[in-house]
Amino acid sequence: MSQDIVAPMPGTVLEVLVKPGDSVKADDEIVILESMKMENPICASSDGTVKEVKVNEQAKVDTNQVLVVIE
Repeated sequence: MSQDIVAPMPGTVLEVLVKPGDSVKADDEIVILESMKMENPICASSDGTVKEVKVNEQAKVDTNQVLVVIE
């Protein structure tokens, strides 16, 4: 079952730390999101494999926009 990792707030993607095929564990940092001049790590919510990265670095994102899909 796939799980979408979404942006908790609007911001700019500073860094994408994973690529499709990477294994991740719960609480691993997968994206760094800048919002209100602060860097916010976005973490995996469960163990799995990165199926798809839906954003690029420097992309502007909205609240609840899908960043990464983990299966």
